[in-house]
Amino acid sequence: MRAAAPLPGVPRVHDVRVVSTETATGVTVVTHPLVQHKLSYLRDKDTPTVHFRKLANELTLLLTYEATKDFPTETAEIETPLERTEVQRIAGKKVAVCPVLRAGLGMLDGVLSLVSSARVGFIGLYRDEETLQPVEYYVKLPELGDGERDAIVLDPMLATGRSSAAAVAAVKNAGARSVTLVCLVAAPEGIEHLQGEHPDVRIVTAAVDRELNERGYIVPGLGDAGDRLYGTK
Repeated sequence: MRAAAPLPGVPRVHDVRVVSTETATGVTVVTHPLVQHKLSYLRDKDTPTVHFRKLANELTLLLTYEATKDFPTETAEIETPLERTEVQRIAGKKVAVCPVLRAGLGMLDGVLSLVSSARVGFIGLYRDEETLQPVEYYVKLPELGDGERDAIVLDPMLATGRSSAAAVAAVKNAGARSVTLVCLVAAPEGIEHLQGEHPDVRIVTAAVDRELNERGYIVPGLGDAGDRLYGTK
C-alpha cells in the first residue's frame, strides 16, 4: 500500500516536538513529554496486558485535558471561606463520551477520571478484515437531540478512518453540538478520510504515524489495541 502524502503542518512520528501542535488541518498532536513517554511503552511489543491497559487509561487522561480546552464556559457566583467571587464553569449540558467498542472502552476511564459527570454512549463497530469496512452492531447514545451537548468519541487507532467516521456520523446524527475524536495513534490515511467526511471534527492524538500497511494496520503503530487491552488474538 502506498503511503499517503504528508499532511501539512502535522508532525509525523519521527519529528515530534515537546509541545502540543495545533494545526490548520484540525489535528492536535499532543507531544508533551509525559504523553510521549507513556506512548513509547504502549508501542513496545513486550509491554504486558496489565501495563498496556493502565498506560492507555493514563494517556487518554492526558489527551482529554487537551480535547476539552475549548469547551465553552459561563460565569457563576460562589462564596469561598473568605468572600463571594465569580468563577468559570463549563456551560451547557454534560459532555457525552462515546467509546467505539470494544477497544474504545480501554480509554473510557481516562476521560471519566477528569469529566466524572459525563454521559456515556456506546458505539459497536468492527472492521471486516477482508473489505476493511466498518460493520455496525450496536449503538446506545445519551440524549443529544437538543444540540446543547458536546461529544467526545474514543477510538484508539485512527487507521483507515472508516470506523471513526461511522462513529462520528452516529453521534452527529443524534444531534451533538460538536464532536471531538480522541485517539492514541493516527495514520495520515485515516485523518484524510475522516476529514473528508467530517471536516468540522477536531482530532486529538498522541502521534501521527508513517502509514498503513497492506493489512490496514498503522505502522510503526502499536499493534491491535483491542487485542493488547484484553489479552486476545
